[in-house]
Amino acid sequence: MTADRQTFVTHLECSMTGERYEADELHGLSRVGRPLLVRYDLDAVKAALPKATLEARQTDLWRWRELLPVRHTGNIVSLGEIETPLVPIPKSSGSANVLVKDEGRLPTGSFKARGLVMAVAMAKELGVTKIAMPTNGNAGAALAAYATRCGIETIVLAPQETPEVNIREIAAQGARVYRVNGQIDDCGAIVGRGAAEGRWFDFSTLKEPYRIEGKKTMGLELAAQFGWKLPDAIFYPTGGGTGLIGMWKAFDELEKLGWIGSERPRMYAIQASGCAPIVRAFEAGEEHAERWEDAATVAAGIRVPKAVGDFLILRAVRESGGKALGVGDPAILKAVDDCAKKDGLLLCPEGGATLAAYREALRTGEVDEEERVVLFNCATGLKYPMPEANAAVDRFAEIDLGAL
Repeated sequence: MTADRQTFVTHLECSMTGERYEADELHGLSRVGRPLLVRYDLDAVKAALPKATLEARQTDLWRWRELLPVRHTGNIVSLGEIETPLVPIPKSSGSANVLVKDEGRLPTGSFKARGLVMAVAMAKELGVTKIAMPTNGNAGAALAAYATRCGIETIVLAPQETPEVNIREIAAQGARVYRVNGQIDDCGAIVGRGAAEGRWFDFSTLKEPYRIEGKKTMGLELAAQFGWKLPDAIFYPTGGGTGLIGMWKAFDELEKLGWIGSERPRMYAIQASGCAPIVRAFEAGEEHAERWEDAATVAAGIRVPKAVGDFLILRAVRESGGKALGVGDPAILKAVDDCAKKDGLLLCPEGGATLAAYREALRTGEVDEEERVVLFNCATGLKYPMPEANAAVDRFAEIDLGAL
C-alpha cells in the first residue's frame, strides 16, 4: 500500500441480499433498494496496523483511516473532526456510571459531521459536482460546510418546522436551502425526483454508502476510550439510525481485527413517542417499520417518519439484546433542563431523549446503576430554543444584593 492509498476497501455489499458491487464506482441504493455496506480486507488491516500504531496517533476521526473508505489523501476534506469526550452526568442520571458522548464538540456542532465528512470526501473522490439532500437541520449544516469546502454545489430541502438557526446556518455555509411544507421524507421524495432526472446526486440518509462509514467512528472511538472493552449499554437517538447501524458494524470489524472480544453493548434505539416507527415495529416483532403519520416532537433530529435502514436498526437492537424505546416530549424537556441545571451539560433535545429513556429504563429495571452506560448527545444544545431568562437589575435603583 503506497502512502497515498490509505484504505483496504474490497467491495460494497447489499445489506439485504449480500450482492457485491464494485468499490470505486458511484452507487446509490442496491438493486433491491436497500443500503450498500462497505467491506474491507480486515486480515490485511490487521497485518498493516498494529494496535499500538493506532494508539500512538492523534485522536481524531482520521486516525482510523485504514478502516475508512477514502483512498487518496488528497481527497480528505476536514474541518477538524476531534474524538469527542465522555462526560459523566451523575446528578441528573442517578448513576456515576453514566457517560454522555458529547458529539456537539464536532464541526458544525453535531454528529452529522462524522457521516457527511466521509460522504463528501467520497463524492469528491468519485467526481460528484452537485448534491441534494433532505434534512431536519444538522445534517444539512454539515453537508453545506464540507461540500462548500471542496467546491461541490449543494441543494438542501428542510421541513417547514426546521429550527430557524439550522436554516440560516445551512445558507451561511454556502448551500441553497428551501423549506418544504411536509416532513423529511416528503423532502426526500423531491430530492429523489431530481436525482432520477440526473440533476444532482441524492445524499439522503443511507442512499449513498459512505455516511455509515463516517458514523461508525463513534463505535471505534468508544472501544478505544473504554480500553477495548465496550460499555454495557448504549442509548442512541434514532431517526434514520445511521450511527446505530455504523457502530454495530464497527464492533464487528474490531472483533475481526482481534481488538475486542465478542461481547456487545445492549443497543437502545431511542425515539420520541410522537414519531416512533422503530419502537412500534420492535414491539410488534416486525422486520420493517411502517411510516409514522402526523409525526410531531420537539426533538426535530429524530422526527423521521420512515427510515430506509429500518431493518438494520431493528436487527442490531435485537441481536444486542437491547430495545427500541419511546419517550414523550415532557420527559425530554425535563431531562434537558435537569442535565443543564444539575450537571452543567446542555443537551440537545435528542440527547435529552436518551437521558429520559435511561431514567425510565433504570426505573423499570431494564438497566441498573452499576452498569456502564453511554448516552449520545448528538448536537450542541446551543442550536436549540432555550427558556427565556428575563430577570434584570436597574443600576440606578437601590439594589437588594441579598436577593440576587
